[in-house]
Amino acid sequence: MELTLTTPAVLFSAISLLLLAYTNRFLHLANLIRQMHAQELTPRVRAQIANLRKRVSLIRYMQEAGVMSFLFCVFTMLAIYIGSPAIAWWLFGISLMLLGISLCLSVMEIRISVKALDIHLDEIG
Repeated sequence: MELTLTTPAVLFSAISLLLLAYTNRFLHLANLIRQMHAQELTPRVRAQIANLRKRVSLIRYMQEAGVMSFLFCVFTMLAIYIGSPAIAWWLFGISLMLLGISLCLSVMEIRISVKALDIHLDEIG
């Protein structure tokens, strides 16, 4: 199977949308953290802060892996352009791996987010 410029270019829109979603998550967490700044440090608030720290860290890693995947797509296209198909295949494979890592980190962040909701649900009932 031949790797053409179109193949890595298709990932551009997918990666861009993922990065947009990750940025929205980050901005939402930043707003939550700013709102919590004025709250009294109860055990519940401390648990939420620990949860938010993990989530912010994971989102940073998700974004980094996504950006690196994007960058390796660019390198893939460059390798195709200069006529190095073997290098292009390797670069594209690395790009896909980084995208997979980013998605796995996203699943981890979602699970931690659910734990944050559990803290509120425990308080309610």
